[in-house]
Amino acid sequence: MPVTAAIRGRCRALLSPGESVHYVFPVTLVGSSGVANYMIVVSDRSITVLATKVFSRYEPAAVWATYPRRTRLGPLSSGAGPTIELGGTVFEVDDEYVAVVGAADAEAFSPGDLPRDPLPDL
Repeated sequence: MPVTAAIRGRCRALLSPGESVHYVFPVTLVGSSGVANYMIVVSDRSITVLATKVFSRYEPAAVWATYPRRTRLGPLSSGAGPTIELGGTVFEVDDEYVAVVGAADAEAFSPGDLPRDPLPDL
């Protein structure tokens, strides 16, 4: 399921006022006894991990952790599925969002490598 404008809006509502959302993607906590879903929100100021509601992977409920924007998401590790590590916690990333992780890191660490955003109003 793609991250829609409505999902991005719900995520934005949990961030600090004035933060601009650049990337949003769902992740799953690795090693949890049950399924624990989160949303990663990369803004102009931070990388925020949002806990989701129990029965909805795409319904953010609360801020779980916040990291400085200069935190690197990659490189992705592979195994059963691609994973990232934030603050010692490992999250699995759906294959369709692997490029988003790379783009978020490129924006922070090598912005000259990014193409112009074709949909800047989303």
